[in-house]
Amino acid sequence: MYVYIVSSDTLFALIVLIFYIVYFLVTFSVNNNMVSIEVLTGSNFNKWKEDIEFAIEMADVDLSLVTDKPGDLTATSTEDEKSVHAAWMKINHIYLLSMRKSILDHLKSGLPTYCTAKELMSAINERYRVSSNADIRSLLKGLFNMMYDGNGGVKDYVIRMVDYQTKLKALKVDLPDICIVHQALNTLPSKFSIIKTNYNTQDES
Repeated sequence: MYVYIVSSDTLFALIVLIFYIVYFLVTFSVNNNMVSIEVLTGSNFNKWKEDIEFAIEMADVDLSLVTDKPGDLTATSTEDEKSVHAAWMKINHIYLLSMRKSILDHLKSGLPTYCTAKELMSAINERYRVSSNADIRSLLKGLFNMMYDGNGGVKDYVIRMVDYQTKLKALKVDLPDICIVHQALNTLPSKFSIIKTNYNTQDES
């Protein structure tokens, strides 16, 4: 019989992890795949929206976001119209449940109650939208404050820089590759001087 001794720090970390999984993640099965949605806490809006859209796309129930609500049924509605209406209402209900289930209770105040999934997403977008200018400033600051600290290889370091470049490009800030190259070379410590020398030699030739 083995006896495992867990330190108080490790035990605390495990408790925090379990609490996070239970409280801040909504996990369910979609088409035999486990999908997790990070619960909306306010500061993680972009991640929450990404998780929601992925889960709904996986479940193939995003109809209520890409099409408007069909007109109300009448006595003269055809069977096709009734079928489309019923399908849309069901999908909209599933989408609404998915969103509301993944939002902390105290954040639901002020959000529309009687609405479509599309209207609810628009309201949440409006509340938590992040200025693209703020995103650009944050990304530029992160990129130009990078310094190679020896953790991981130089390749991984450059890949992180390229990731910043890609995110900035998505925000219509197109940094040329040469800028990333020079930024990488200028932030490498002196022990990598041979790399800088070789690059400068090739550049001159």
